[in-house]
Amino acid sequence: MQARFATGDRVQVLDRVHSGHMRTPGYVRGRVGRVVRVVGPMLNPEQLAYGHCGVPGKMLYRVRFRQHDLWPEYAGGIHDSLDIELYEHWLAAQAPRTGRTE
Repeated sequence: MQARFATGDRVQVLDRVHSGHMRTPGYVRGRVGRVVRVVGPMLNPEQLAYGHCGVPGKMLYRVRFRQHDLWPEYAGGIHDSLDIELYEHWLAAQAPRTGRTE
């Protein structure tokens, strides 16, 4: 299984309606973060939750979000971040940001 994204890539979490079990928190949907680690292929937890085999597997990534991007009223430091592991089928590529790092 080939990873679609690499460490350092900017990605946006898809903001879609999905019934049933999912491992994608609502507060990151629609938000942009940066891949900090390609974890690797894993069984699909959205299928495993219902007793299915989880195949085909899905690529899992650790994605870092700036706290201020998730919660604009966040009172902590500007460089505070949150890492979340997300599956590839919930991510879309984003163009690199110029003049600003995450």
